[in-house]
Amino acid sequence: MQCFSFIKTMMIIFNMLIFLCGVVLLAVGIWVSVDGASFLKIFGPLSSSAMQFVNVGYFLIAAGAVLFALGFLGCYGAQSESKCALMMFFFILLLIFIAEVAAAVVALVYTTMAENFLELLIVPTIKKDYGSQKDFTEVWNTTMKELKCCGFNNYTDFEDSPFFQEKHVFPPFCCLSANGTAMGACTKEKAEEQHVQGCFKQLLTDIRTNAVAVGAVAAGIGGLELAAMIVSMYLYCNLK
Repeated sequence: MQCFSFIKTMMIIFNMLIFLCGVVLLAVGIWVSVDGASFLKIFGPLSSSAMQFVNVGYFLIAAGAVLFALGFLGCYGAQSESKCALMMFFFILLLIFIAEVAAAVVALVYTTMAENFLELLIVPTIKKDYGSQKDFTEVWNTTMKELKCCGFNNYTDFEDSPFFQEKHVFPPFCCLSANGTAMGACTKEKAEEQHVQGCFKQLLTDIRTNAVAVGAVAAGIGGLELAAMIVSMYLYCNLK
């Protein structure tokens, strides 16, 4: 009985935290959707760039709604000892867990397919907007600076872009020296000579380099989800 009460209390506390996180995400998502200008002023150009790729407001609302529902069902199910709420909590978590496993398998098995799809999506956008759209240009400059990479594939992604047409050179990140510093005006000859790696492949390289840390985080999240499912089933099976 003491074990049951302890697990029930921990279930309530754990899901209360999830519930509060859901409320925060919902509030921020609604704020971004209703008053995006204020959001951009506070978080700067990087947030504006992110909003060009994904509608941050709707994404936060969706994530907040899921966490809100999970936290509420977990708290309510444990507190009121409702089998229905606990079963719904279990199935929602199970669906999320299966989706995460499926996404991981797809990412591992179909990396080449994902690269081809992203190339068809991103490269034409670079050629169209890099140098003319300020926020888009800034997010790519930040990405290339941090990852020490050039474009999606390489410097050729910037050919015919507004930046290249105006200045007749490539971004300085496409002509980095061995120590990571720019080498003046990045002409085609210099870019060919330096052969700086594209950002997608650089990102994959960084992920593989830090595979242990990435795997540990993924395993931690999966472990928490499994633990929550086990606890909810334990409470479900021990309720009268």
